[in-house]
Amino acid sequence: MLHFNKENVIARFISPSGETVQAPIEIRTNPITGRTSRVAFTRIGEHEAGTDSLPAPPPFADDTSLCPFCRSSLQSKTPRLLPELMPDGRLVRGGSVLFPNLFPYGAYSAVSLFDDTHFVGIGTASPDSYTNSFLNCADYLERVLANDPEAFYMAITQNYLPAAGGSLLHPHLQIQADCVASNHHRFLRAKAESYFAENVSLLFSDYLYHEKKEKDRYIGKTGEWEWMAAFAPEGFFEIWGILPGVTSLSQVTVDNWKDLSRGVLNTQRFYRSLCRNSYNLGLLVIEDGISMLELRVVIIVRSNYAPWVRNDHTGFEVMLGDMATFTAPEETAANARPFWNEA
Repeated sequence: MLHFNKENVIARFISPSGETVQAPIEIRTNPITGRTSRVAFTRIGEHEAGTDSLPAPPPFADDTSLCPFCRSSLQSKTPRLLPELMPDGRLVRGGSVLFPNLFPYGAYSAVSLFDDTHFVGIGTASPDSYTNSFLNCADYLERVLANDPEAFYMAITQNYLPAAGGSLLHPHLQIQADCVASNHHRFLRAKAESYFAENVSLLFSDYLYHEKKEKDRYIGKTGEWEWMAAFAPEGFFEIWGILPGVTSLSQVTVDNWKDLSRGVLNTQRFYRSLCRNSYNLGLLVIEDGISMLELRVVIIVRSNYAPWVRNDHTGFEVMLGDMATFTAPEETAANARPFWNEA
């Protein structure tokens, strides 16, 4: 069974006005990882610098002269896939173009563009651009697996804007496949296998069942994808999308990719409503034919790309390893639900 544990602690002190203050903190344990995170209730409602309104685009948003991902430079400044992966050197689907990462992080690193728009404001992309980019990613990973069956630790990620680690402004997804597991691949694989051996059920499906039953953090659906605020967030306004029962990209339909795109854009529009303009996205999969790990996308907002804005990871997260957030996941879910109900 999964355990959704919460512990409450109270900090007591004398305020500057002389009153005795009792400040509540809730410590939650992630049912999947066992890691703890903290909700500092005294900071709920705190005004964060740079979020009065959506920040203006970065000052170089209109400068395409040095962008290798814009069509005018794409052919001359980006690498090509090996012939055994794609004879033409690049994968093209609609406006999306996929090619190798010039600065790879593993045996198979690639970049999937959405289209030729150099800057896209958060929440304003077309669903088709995301769907085509995701389909390009799936096509690439299928080709990698056929060419190198040992490279089955796979990921699709996104760093939107420099505040999230993006090195180029032009929107794109990163794709990764390797024979060496990342820390999260290794942990999640072991957890999913041990959970199935003990419970004869799938880890994320049971997590989803609990959240739909409890309702407080459940947000809504886009097709077969189910969306919720993370119980023990490891980032601000963390949202998960789970595709229950699906453990391989070969099981994902075109409609599933379309519905994932809708959910991602819903999340972006929610973040936009908070006047946030930056986020990270991650989808991990293990394509060894026996993995019990279901597909789950994780999306975490980041501090805005704007001058003099405080980073959302502090010494507490980096040195103690506990995320300290100021918003309860139940509040995140309540505020996000309207973006799943719009036409």
